[in-house]
Amino acid sequence: MKHIIRTLVPAAAGLLASGTLLAGDAYPTVGGVERYSEIMDELVPSDAVVERLTEDTFGWSEGPVWVPDGGYVLFSDVPGNTMWKWSEEGGLEEFLKPSANGPEPTGSGGTNGLIMGLDGRLLATDHGSRTIYAMDLETMDRSTVVDAYDGKRFNSPNDLVMSRVRWPGTLFFTDPPYGLDGQDDSELKEQAVNGVFRLDTSGEVTLLDGTLARPNGIGLSTDEKTLYVASSDRDNITFQAYDLDENGDIAGEPRTFADTTKWFEAGDEGANDGFALDTDGNLWATGPGGVYVISPAGEILGRIQTGTRVANCAFGGPEGKTLYITSHTFLARIRTNAKGFGLP
Repeated sequence: MKHIIRTLVPAAAGLLASGTLLAGDAYPTVGGVERYSEIMDELVPSDAVVERLTEDTFGWSEGPVWVPDGGYVLFSDVPGNTMWKWSEEGGLEEFLKPSANGPEPTGSGGTNGLIMGLDGRLLATDHGSRTIYAMDLETMDRSTVVDAYDGKRFNSPNDLVMSRVRWPGTLFFTDPPYGLDGQDDSELKEQAVNGVFRLDTSGEVTLLDGTLARPNGIGLSTDEKTLYVASSDRDNITFQAYDLDENGDIAGEPRTFADTTKWFEAGDEGANDGFALDTDGNLWATGPGGVYVISPAGEILGRIQTGTRVANCAFGGPEGKTLYITSHTFLARIRTNAKGFGLP
């Protein structure tokens, strides 16, 4: 097993005098790539660089999603209560502010995780309204998808994934308390646990797991037989895997799929958060110090660093092989040989 670190120095020449980032090859490069396995060389070219696409604009950038029909990325600035758009042609543009849905938000900030639904609408977890909502990208009309379980409001839905094969349209999502002032001690907290939930197309909500202190990123394996959940609890810096039965219920006990504790204990900033899957079933998962590339067997193959904490990532681009990374205050990307699962 090899451990190669390639560190790139930010290219100041990529900035105009005004501070606006240039396009194309002029983007500054940051961070680098660590390679722990030869498989990483197949997934990330040896000459791949991490490009910084924006300035330090955001309070905490999150939830990127590629919009194939428009050829752009949408992502959230959670504390800024703003949804942003980035494209090669237009650069960075404010897309929706406030991103929280409702005149009187009871949570802190705006949207977090974003995905495209089967009907072409954007689905967003919303800290401000403590809901998941759907939005038509043409009309910008928004409607609440789900807001409560067992008659009680959610804490602050954080991340979500939609089944496309086994239970088309079914949503799986996490509900930690990060969007509540005081979190678990908030007077607004109604749920007894910080749960992992399923929303069926009938509208029924099921609590799948209430044992994780801080469930965060969530995703389905390519065959949709395994549900992955990132634990961002400082005492449990792991990615958990759950086998799903024919009804979408958890079968058996969860297992630790991958563990990034040693990097956290070494002082690397951040915790396990959002992730994306490629067509081979590898997880590209954010955690302490960067984006970890994890094989379907749970082997950590390498890590992509941006020089800051990272929150989430998503594949996109014309070929679906560009990984967009929400890196705390800015948006970054790296070109890979892997294609994002679920993209055209």
